[in-house]
Amino acid sequence: MSGVGAWIRYGDPITEEQIRFAAEHYRAAILQPWELDAAAELKRQRPDMTVLCYKCFSSTRDYEPGPVYSSGVSYREAEAAGGQWFATRQDGSRIEWNGYRGHWQMNVWDSDYRARWVENVAGELAGSPFDGVMADNDVFDDYYGIRPPITAAESMADFRAALGTLVEAAGTALNSVGKILVPNIAESRREPGRWAAHAAYGGGFEEVWLGYGPENLFDPRTAEAQLPQADGPGLSILRVPTDGDDAHPNFTYGLAAFWIFGGGRGSYTATGHDDYSRTQHIAELDWPLGQPEGQPTAQGHVWSRAFSNGWAAVNFNQDGRRRRRVKVPAGLVDAAGQPAPQHLVLPPQRGVVYQRGQNH
Repeated sequence: MSGVGAWIRYGDPITEEQIRFAAEHYRAAILQPWELDAAAELKRQRPDMTVLCYKCFSSTRDYEPGPVYSSGVSYREAEAAGGQWFATRQDGSRIEWNGYRGHWQMNVWDSDYRARWVENVAGELAGSPFDGVMADNDVFDDYYGIRPPITAAESMADFRAALGTLVEAAGTALNSVGKILVPNIAESRREPGRWAAHAAYGGGFEEVWLGYGPENLFDPRTAEAQLPQADGPGLSILRVPTDGDDAHPNFTYGLAAFWIFGGGRGSYTATGHDDYSRTQHIAELDWPLGQPEGQPTAQGHVWSRAFSNGWAAVNFNQDGRRRRRVKVPAGLVDAAGQPAPQHLVLPPQRGVVYQRGQNH
């Protein structure tokens, strides 16, 4: 298997060059559901790659022409059903998401809506080249200006409860046709057991791992509360935010944490906000660090772990005075092939990954 990279790719149309690159460098991919030819070609070139299609749990989009949609229930289908599947404010008006024109909040607590979502998506995926679904917007809080109370929903707790029911139904149905469900599980660290329960049908996607933005990384305790996500269940896809430049230090920061706490399981990427139209990559993403040798070790929120073919370290501290001197195992090299130092002063919110040199 080539590397641990995840290709989050539901923006502009995909090119043949990107497919070739992805087959060579990525372990998992998330595509739009109408990218059937791309999915089939990825599976042809890389049968071991997990290729998922995007579907939204919580919204429908009025601008999509079909016949394949990014939502489980299309706007036209919801209209034809009588309109009751659209969430409404207490004055009866529908709710368009702030910042995302044409995205309409759905009544996720409506059992008929959930049943139709599951029926549509499981039927579409049966026999598909996709291995399963990445279900977006398994929300925890109000990210889109819903501002409850609204009709039939007093608080975001009603949304969370309904989405939990939808995850269970959708995961069971998809598993029954040989597919997996990987929800985009928002803020699972705030609710014990949420990640494990929602990832139980094939895995989970964390879109804001270790931080909300390139300059808004989590404090050490918040970051460490997310770390169990790297270890499953199922396929964990973890994304760390950058400014869109693959040379951004957050790329290696997150990759080091991915290896230390996931042991190389799952899949990892680092991207800019909604930057899902290209192939993000650094050389270290392809490194086969091998099997873990012992458990992660820590001193003051600075963690490291050795592997049969490499080593990684990460400093979760925020304070600029919290630089840490770390001893580096012998025989390692960096991405340029240069020998790693014997000791490393690791700045706050930075990580390093080294691999074993050819002579060791």
